[in-house]
This record gives sequence, structure tokens and C-alpha cells, in this order.
Amino acid sequence: MGMNQTPASERIHISFFGKRNAGKSSVINAVTGQDLAIVSNVKGTTTDPVYKTMELLPLGPVMVIDTPGIDDEGELGALRIKKSYQVLNKTDIAVLVVDSTLGKTEYEEALIRRFQEKNIPWLLVYNKIDLLPEEASAASSALQTDTASNEIFVSAATGSGIHELKEKIASLKPEDTHKYPLVGDLIKPLDLVILVVPIDKAAPKGRLILPQQQTIRAILERGALSLVVRDTELKDTLEHFLSKGVRPGLVITDSQAFARVSRDTPADIALTSFSILFARYKGDLGTSVEGAATLKNIRNGDKILIAEGCTHHRQCDDIGTVKIPGMIRKFTGADPEFVFTSGTEFPDDVSDYKLVVHCGGCMLNEREMKYRIACCRDQNVPITNYGILIAQITGILERSLIPFPEFRNLL
Repeated sequence: MGMNQTPASERIHISFFGKRNAGKSSVINAVTGQDLAIVSNVKGTTTDPVYKTMELLPLGPVMVIDTPGIDDEGELGALRIKKSYQVLNKTDIAVLVVDSTLGKTEYEEALIRRFQEKNIPWLLVYNKIDLLPEEASAASSALQTDTASNEIFVSAATGSGIHELKEKIASLKPEDTHKYPLVGDLIKPLDLVILVVPIDKAAPKGRLILPQQQTIRAILERGALSLVVRDTELKDTLEHFLSKGVRPGLVITDSQAFARVSRDTPADIALTSFSILFARYKGDLGTSVEGAATLKNIRNGDKILIAEGCTHHRQCDDIGTVKIPGMIRKFTGADPEFVFTSGTEFPDDVSDYKLVVHCGGCMLNEREMKYRIACCRDQNVPITNYGILIAQITGILERSLIPFPEFRNLL
């Protein structure tokens, strides 16, 4: 993500579903006013979910998702349908496109039930009304003025009903459900906030990672001052400011540097991590703290799932596949079995696992992160995240939760 782009995790996710050749891609192009999706008369042109970030007024920054047909056939088709259903876990607004010349079938009915089960706001869009007999087309036009209805008739070919469709989509804009801000309630205007960012071979060249970018932006919005330093310069930096009578309001560190940063930061200066901030922001800090506490129960042969929300090139000392497994083995004295997933491949069934350790989820929107947590909670499987696990292992979790007194009683 560039510094001038809204992160995908902060965009409203609008997903378009439907059978093959219902006109999903054509409707997307009509709604966005751009050729975002490939259009063809050949069934199954869209073979995998296609993601496109854009600005869509009056919603603002959105992620538009075009999905494969829900009636695809064969073994490969079944995999495509599975991919479509996985998109539901991150969908904020669902748009179900139906070929109006064929009408609604059991495929659409099944999908509507899934929308309802997951409490996803949805619209039923009857496309291709330009192909309907005149009397049917006239009847459909009457529905266009019914603002309470979640059904609408459109023609992607002629543009009929597209403006009304955009208004209906905008009316389903989800409210901000974040209980806590990212960092704004922990600091005051003009506070000095020090961000500790190790620069090693695992750090991306030429940029800061997404949690660091978002935290800097949140500090700016609060009117506070952010200073970014490496872990190797933190001690000298703190001594410099303290000698001038300037006491930082908060130190935020990358979890991998937790132990050193804790040693170098005076006990009376608040300290936490990017992972802990994001766990609270996405609504799962309490669950993650409780999950980390179960680490002491790990035994030989227990299965641990380590899940990442994104896909990236793994280094030889990758945190998820190398460092955290090593830390767990050393801390527990056990030899558990580790299973790794990344991107969208989070299993629905986690009942075989003794513990799930998830990344901070910076690339996942709030709905998908809550879905993954709910999967674990419903199956009584503890879940924590990288940063909280590392804090637990290094013995500084209690200190890192001092800024969050409502969660310290979970230790």
C-alpha cells in the first residue's frame, strides 16, 4: 500500500454475486463507470474473485469484488464456487445479480440465506430488463421508486436503473463498529509518541509496513507528534529527550523487538505494540489475551494453526513459519505440530487445533477478522495474535497492557 492510498482493510467491501452470465461484471462496470471487470458471453469468464480498489461516491473508498458464478460445474467449478462463498466472510454489502429473463432460482435462494445468516446487507438486482417483454419491463420500472425494497431492476446494457442501484448500495453503508480508536484515546495533542521500527532483512525495502503507516496517520489526526526510530537507537533517543525534560507519552514497538524495547524504556513510560493496538481496534484484544494465557497448556503433538491474513515472500527467518514456532517450542518445552495458512485460506473447521496464532490482521477488514475469531470461539479453540504471544513469551504482556486497564484482569 502506498502512503497516499486508503488501506484495503479500511475500505467498504462490496461483493457482486450471481450465476454465470447473469451480468455481474457488466453491472460492476455500469455502477463504477469503468471497465473494471472482463465482460464476455462465454460462461465462466470470471474464474477467481477479482478485487479492485476505487472511490465510489457517496461511499468513498471501496473494494469492489467480482466473484465466479455460483452455478459453476465440475470439479474446478466447485473450487470456484468455494472461492465465491469465502468472499462472504469479508463482504460489507452484497449485490446479487439475477438474469431477469430467467428469474430467481435455488442458487440465488441459497445465497440469500447465507447473507441472512451472516447479517450481511444485500440487494437483489434483476439485470437485462432491456430483454424483457414491454409489459414486464413496465412493471419492473414501478419497483424502482420503492426505496424500501431490496430488489431493483436494471439494464447494464442501457444504463436503466443504474443510478437508483448506486443509491441503494449507498444506503447500505455500514456504520463504524470500532469500539476503540487505534491510538487516539491513549494520547493527548502535542504528546510525543515514539514508534520503534526495526530495520532488518525482513523489513520491506523503501517503505514502512501497513500497521506503522496507519498508526502514524492516527497520531497525526490526534494532533500529537510521532517520532520513528530503530530499536538500536531507542535508548539514546529516550535519554536525549528525558535530559531535555521531555517525557514521551507512549512508546509503540514492533513485537519482534519487544524484549529489547522493554529493557530500554523506563518503567514509568507507557509501552505497547502495534499488534496490541490493532487487536483492540479490530475488537479482539480480550480474546487474544485469554488465548495467549493457554500457551502453558501446549503438549507434544498438539496442533497449532499459524495464520496470516496476507501472502508475502517468506524469508529464511520468517516470523510466522520460523520465529514463532521456535519461541513456542522453547517456552513450552514441547514439540507441537504446526500448520500454516495465509491469505484467504483460513479453515472453517479449527476444532483439531489446540491454539490458533494469527497475525495482526492489518490486511483484513473488520468483518473477516471477526469471522475468524468467531470460528475459533464457536469451536472453543483459543486464538491469539503474534504480538500478544511474543509479549507473553518474553514476560512483558502485563506491562504492555498497562495502557488498557480494562484488559489487564484477563491475565
